[in-house]
Parts: sequence; C-alpha cells; structure tokens
Amino acid sequence: MRRSGNRYNHLFADTDLQRQLDTTLHELCTTVDSIPAEHFLNTAHDDLIAYLVEKFSVEQVKLQRDQMSVEATETQVDVSQDHNRWIEDRNRPFYRPGQKIVVHLPFTGEAPLLKAQPSTYTARSPIAEVTGQEIIFTYDIADDVTRDIKNDLDATIAEIEQYLNWQATQIFAHNARLQGAADTAISERRRRLLANTQRLTNLGIPVRTRADAPTTYTIPTVRKKALPTLPVATAAPFEPEPTWAMDQYEHALNVIQQMTLVMERSPSAFSTMDEEALRQHFLVQLNGQFEGRATGETFNLNGKTDILLREGARNAFIAECKFWKGPKKFREAIDQLLGYTAWRDSKTAILVFNRGTATSTVLEGVKDVCELHPNLKRVVNWPHSSGYRYIFHQNGDRNREFLMTVLVFDVPVDAAAS
Repeated sequence: MRRSGNRYNHLFADTDLQRQLDTTLHELCTTVDSIPAEHFLNTAHDDLIAYLVEKFSVEQVKLQRDQMSVEATETQVDVSQDHNRWIEDRNRPFYRPGQKIVVHLPFTGEAPLLKAQPSTYTARSPIAEVTGQEIIFTYDIADDVTRDIKNDLDATIAEIEQYLNWQATQIFAHNARLQGAADTAISERRRRLLANTQRLTNLGIPVRTRADAPTTYTIPTVRKKALPTLPVATAAPFEPEPTWAMDQYEHALNVIQQMTLVMERSPSAFSTMDEEALRQHFLVQLNGQFEGRATGETFNLNGKTDILLREGARNAFIAECKFWKGPKKFREAIDQLLGYTAWRDSKTAILVFNRGTATSTVLEGVKDVCELHPNLKRVVNWPHSSGYRYIFHQNGDRNREFLMTVLVFDVPVDAAAS
C-alpha cells in the first residue's frame, strides 16, 4: 500500500480510548452542574437522564463491508524504494507506468474512535486513511509487477475489525455506566439546590434577582455527533413539593390487591355490588392501614375522584374505580385522572372491575389505550399478571409527571342475573 506524506498513519494509535471515555463521563457530571438551576429543577428527572445518556453515549464503529467500492486509474508509480530493482540513485524518484487502485470502506459510528487505542492492542496497528465516514485503502502497482491485492486488503480489514472488537468491550462498559452516573449526578445536584432553596426560605427575606441572569441555556458542543436537545423545562418558577414514598405507594396497592382474595373467598357477597359499593370495601381496607386518611368521592381540582389518600394538606394517592365498559370508557377514566393531578410526582391508580369479559380481552384493551394515549411518556417495567404501570405527564406540562398503575379485578358474576 502506498504511504505518502501524513495521510497514511497507523490507526488506533493517536489517543488512549479509556482516557477518552473517562473524560466523557466527567463531562456528563460537568454538564449537569452547568444547567441553570430553574431549568434543571423544572425538568423531569428521567427526561434529564435520557438526555444525558443520549448525549454522552459512544457509538462504536461498525464497518459496512457490503457497501465497499473501488476506483482505478492509470498513474506513474515511484519504484525508487523497491530494493528488488537496480536503481542507481534512490534519493530521486524513479517512475514506472502503473495503476492506482483506491478502495472505499464506509462505516457508521464515531470516526475519532479509529484513532483511539484500546486497552488490548498489537505492536503494529493497521494503516489506512480516514476521510469522513470512510476508510480509504490506496494501492499503487507498477505495470511490471504481478500482485493480487485482495489478500492484503482482507488482512488489513481483519486487523481493523479485531481492534474494533477490543474497543467494543470498553465502549459497552462505558455506556452501561451512564444511566447510573447520570442518576447520581442529577440526584446530588437536586439535593443541593433544594437545600439551598430551603435555606433561603427559612430566612424569610425576598430574594434579589440578578440583572445579568441568563434567560436561555445553550448546550456546549463537546462531541462530534448529532447532539440531543436539552428537555424543555416548565415555564413557571420551581416550587418544592413533597412526594409520597414508593414503599407507601406499593403498600397501598398491595392492600388493594388483597381484596382479590376477599372476593374469591366470598363471591356471592360481591356479585351484585356496583362501583360505589365496591369502592367502599377498598376504602375500608385502606383506612385500616393509613389511619383514616382515605376518602371517597372527594372534590379535587376539576372534579371528584373515587379514592383519595392525603398526607397533611397534600393529595398523596389518587385512584379511580371503573367497571370495564370497553376501551372508549377506559380512555375517559384516564382523562378524568388527568384532571385531578396537578403536582409533581403524583401516585395514581385505575382499578378496573371486570364482570363477565375475558380477562385477557380487558388487559389487551387497557394496554392499547394507555400506549396510544398522547400523555404517555413511557412504559414502566412492572411484571404483573393483571396490571400495567406507566408514566404519564399532566396536560400542558411534560415535566409534571405522575405514576399510574392499572389493576384489573375479576368481580364475581351474579348467578341469578345470568
């Protein structure tokens, strides 16, 4: 292969890959601290994580061998350094007619990785030119030389692929760390900012606004790849709001689910009950566990909710009770719940009473309605035989999220009516 000037260098030899990856992880933490406080606090935690993971993940190089192409032209080949020839003065070019063959090998991923040395490497790395998203191999062959370059090309590509495999182990480990690193950095900064806010609140003195305070945030360009956009923050000033602990939420749901056993053991007692009567039984169980703080049909924001658990002056848990009457009615129950949730990190549930319809049909209907709803942000991995869990956002504000668990209960059918 021809090697002229500085265009043809050893690949995987300019920088240390692990050092680059460690620097990228440090940049993630720096970026978290550089987001203006109000923007940071008014952006959903998981949205920030997703943004940071996308921004600082590393896309490894993958060769596209099926898209290789070649071009050939006539040329004059300098053979002055061919020691199989007798040449009087090797300090001067000596040309022979020949052929230039240029092979283009496209790739996806981040081009700078082709210059980064992995932890495992050989004494002599492959040589090629990197231009844009292509690796270029150039061969100058004199007309009096018989040479099959295919073996040389295949050997060089095999060496490159070996290096990429060595890199892949480190890149995978780096990308796997990002979720946890982002979560930790965001949680720590949020803790600091909330502590600062509380300290100022305790002073009881109006806070002076800086005249030169920035009104917008520009994302610094630190990577040579398409950068994600920082999630849009809520426009209203941030106000700290208490949240209900997940273990309390799970406990409330567990109490509710225990009603399934009660209904199974005494089916005749539940076979003729309507929504209100069933709801009262759930309220009895919840009040037994949460010291009488569960109420039914409570006025709340834009309407009345079926079950409401309060912690002090705050609504900690909201649940709607609905008989299954098809996907349209279930969609209305979600929209009704959207009218009740007006704070961050709300915990909600929809209890679907199923009487006479195949459970699989109800579950499939619930899944379809939830996953097509415009306020859905993401599906939560929550393995459960008779329910699903989702993160929804409130109307008009993607950063005000609420957790919604849907549980389907098979209610005994009235034998006399059937």
